[in-house]
Amino acid sequence: MKMNGKIKILAVTGATASGKSALALELCRRLDGELVSCDSMQIYRGMDVGTAKPTNAEKREIPHHMIDVCDPSDNYSASDYADAAKKVISDVYSRGKLPILCGGTGLYLDALLRPTSFSEAGSGDGGKIREELKKFVEENGNAALHEMLRKIDPESAEAIHPNNVKRVMRAIEIYRTTGMTKSESDKASVVGDSPYDCTVITLDYGNRDVLYRRIEKRVDAMMEAGLEREVRELFASGALPGSSTAAQAIGYKEMLSYLRGDGTLIDAVETIKKNTRNYAKRQITWFRRYDGIRLTADEGGRIKTATELADEVMKQI
Repeated sequence: MKMNGKIKILAVTGATASGKSALALELCRRLDGELVSCDSMQIYRGMDVGTAKPTNAEKREIPHHMIDVCDPSDNYSASDYADAAKKVISDVYSRGKLPILCGGTGLYLDALLRPTSFSEAGSGDGGKIREELKKFVEENGNAALHEMLRKIDPESAEAIHPNNVKRVMRAIEIYRTTGMTKSESDKASVVGDSPYDCTVITLDYGNRDVLYRRIEKRVDAMMEAGLEREVRELFASGALPGSSTAAQAIGYKEMLSYLRGDGTLIDAVETIKKNTRNYAKRQITWFRRYDGIRLTADEGGRIKTATELADEVMKQI
């Protein structure tokens, strides 16, 4: 279905463990849709337990796309995602189905919905700046580099995790080479109109502690499902090099640290829970920028079912 010449799509967003996948699946059932993942870690093959990938039964019932598209050792950017997801969406639409995006990676959603002209390559001075920043990180650590970014571009610093050194360095590089912050550059570089008429559905919680308990239960379930074994096997096979973006995924980086002898397994699990809660806070902040349908997933201490949430969506779309 096209609205004003645009392809109609839905996007189910929100923090990790908020219930996005269950809602997206229910909407796919009701609206004859297919699910397009918008998760920066579900793209990696072999990283199944720690990224909460859909079950085989779910994939048999509803077609899933943009999952298992590259190896953990590969470099995969938001631009790569947008290029691939556009082709998937066109294919789903051509078969008369409704593309329903689902995921918590706001950067990927932005890349898809907001066409930009800004080059990731940077200016001719970029190489020199990057080398300087790499040396700074080696001598002072990730937190110090992130604080450097915070002083010049608080908005980008809020959106980028301190351990995502590559993106922190890139944001600083943009400022030093253009005189504009990354936030300003992103806003200035939007070119043309989005090809999509996208309704963004954001799941939130009235009681944040309810979400945090869900996060802790999910981490416990991942451990029971074999997260430690999964990371151990990936590490042993060389499929998860420490320099890769995939190795910085929450759940994997803490397990890798444990496997290298840093702390106990209990320490690693608690750190995963803490880092996931912090990540959820950043996701909530990110998705507040979007207009659309906002749903409160809890009510009086009770978690609403996917059916109840879908009922609310159907009344608003």
